[in-house]
Amino acid sequence: MHKSLAGQGAGLAPMRCTLSEVFPNTPADPSALGFALSRLPRSHAPILWVQDRLSRKEAGRPALAGISGERPIIMVDLSRAADVLWAMEDGLRCRTLGAVIGEVWGDPPALDFTATKRLALRAEAADVPCWLIRRAASPDLSAARDRWRIASLPSAPHPHDRQAPGAPRWWLDLFRSRRVKPGTWVATYDRAADRLHLAAPTRDRAMDAGDGTAGQRAAG
Repeated sequence: MHKSLAGQGAGLAPMRCTLSEVFPNTPADPSALGFALSRLPRSHAPILWVQDRLSRKEAGRPALAGISGERPIIMVDLSRAADVLWAMEDGLRCRTLGAVIGEVWGDPPALDFTATKRLALRAEAADVPCWLIRRAASPDLSAARDRWRIASLPSAPHPHDRQAPGAPRWWLDLFRSRRVKPGTWVATYDRAADRLHLAAPTRDRAMDAGDGTAGQRAAG
């Protein structure tokens, strides 16, 4: 990842400090984190990053080498989804944070409509963006203002070396939004310009909109 991932792609809604959810097409796909980071406002303010036990075990810790050292990351490892939600809500009381990101595995009872509404209201009151990565989860009722499905795609061709990977690409599906019209795109991250470029997906890139939970472990 480029050291700054705050670019805003043409065609996406203007960035707003509220709660957004992302559902990776397969639970261990790192594209959800890359996309969330790409949507954060430009800032040197620290990011609070919270993971539950199964997200940490099954998907691993986030690779932070590509994020600028000028932007501190506060990593919090917790066991239960309820603790993740509490830590996220408590973090959103701090207006000096640049963002709050949480990762929760499956569909734990603690993650209900009330919990997401509390996060959304806290984020909007503090003017701090909040992203919830839902791994191996189903898109049940939620108060999140924007809800995304995402999957990694083969990288774009490298402009100078056919054997080297080019710019990262993602399949994006904004399947529910309270602010803009939902849609589906192929997003290419331009490292030089530090922004996302969107294009309508072609027929051969169409993907199953399932949540990728088959055969995955249930949250404890």
